[in-house]
Amino acid sequence: MPRNAACTTPLFAVLIAAFAPVSATAANLNFCWIGAGGYTMTGRMQLPDDQMHAPIVTQDDVTRFKISGYYQGKFLGAWDMSQAAAGTTWHMRFDPQQMAFLTGGSFQGPHSQGWNANGDVIDCGSPGFGFNSGNYAQDICVNGTYIQASSIDPATPLMATFSPVTPDCSTAILTSKSPIRESGD
Repeated sequence: MPRNAACTTPLFAVLIAAFAPVSATAANLNFCWIGAGGYTMTGRMQLPDDQMHAPIVTQDDVTRFKISGYYQGKFLGAWDMSQAAAGTTWHMRFDPQQMAFLTGGSFQGPHSQGWNANGDVIDCGSPGFGFNSGNYAQDICVNGTYIQASSIDPATPLMATFSPVTPDCSTAILTSKSPIRESGD
């Protein structure tokens, strides 16, 4: 082998490696919501690592997002952001520094969530599943129907974790704990 060829081959390999595209890493977060009346929801979200330093992450920043709903441990349905189409409610606000979804504000404001469920919690499709956190409550929608029995206080914290979660939320950070009380209770 000519001497020059032997010297340039390692240099060529180093140059190729230096200019090869760098694969981006992503943060995988889980969350678990405890509603009233035996209703729970689990979720998984993926976002680019650099978004973990952003002040607020929105639906436009995540690369994957999926929720699954349960009633007394029985699967009710799921929704994945890849199912979003024109007219689908998809509004998400997340504070990565606090590992918290922003809750308790007017719908589609900076402190609300709409994951396949609008402010009336009736547009999740049939079959379908959705979650809403506005200024009235945090609650779910199943097959196009608002499930009032799932409603809890709108300002209840909803936290994310790197740890796995279970449908009963027993292995997750407790995120929700008290149902909304009707007047007179």
